[in-house]
Amino acid sequence: MSKRLFDIGASALGLILLAPLLLLATLWIKLDSPGPALFRQTRVGRFGQPFTIHKFRTMRVEPGAAITVGADPRITRSGALLRATKLDELPQLWDVLRGAMSLVGPRPELPRYVELYPTELRNQVLAVRPGITDPASLAFSHEAELLAAAKDPEREYREVILPAKLKLSAGYAARASLATDLKLILQTLSRVLHG
Repeated sequence: MSKRLFDIGASALGLILLAPLLLLATLWIKLDSPGPALFRQTRVGRFGQPFTIHKFRTMRVEPGAAITVGADPRITRSGALLRATKLDELPQLWDVLRGAMSLVGPRPELPRYVELYPTELRNQVLAVRPGITDPASLAFSHEAELLAAAKDPEREYREVILPAKLKLSAGYAARASLATDLKLILQTLSRVLHG
């Protein structure tokens, strides 16, 4: 079975089985704070093509930094739980189904961060579809806390965290296989279920 066929089958099944949970999350977000239930943002996808990523909105609709640092005051009550359980990522199953993403692949970045990628690594990472999870996502699952401890969170992300994530993502892209994907999916589910 090809990676794309697996993505289509798994994302479609996930959207069907999780439909009640997706509906409940949508209603809770709408009741918790004004604004849309979904957060949409432009990210860089395969071959450098921009696409719109979908997540459940976890913050109040107001201006702020692009990165989330620790207990960001913009995070809503519903958003805190959605982030803690990673349920805010579930709408990306739609992005997988429509072909913009994969279940497993390098996490898609904002265009301004992709501009910082070294050319060789950029080409390698962007040669595959971005994913909901990957080795870098697991290694930096507490990224917000790491940034909260930094004197300059933006600089910490650009100079320390981003290069480390990029190397992990490039390593995945070089050795990607369905077996690797299944292993990473199981590791991600275990991490979500056990905290």
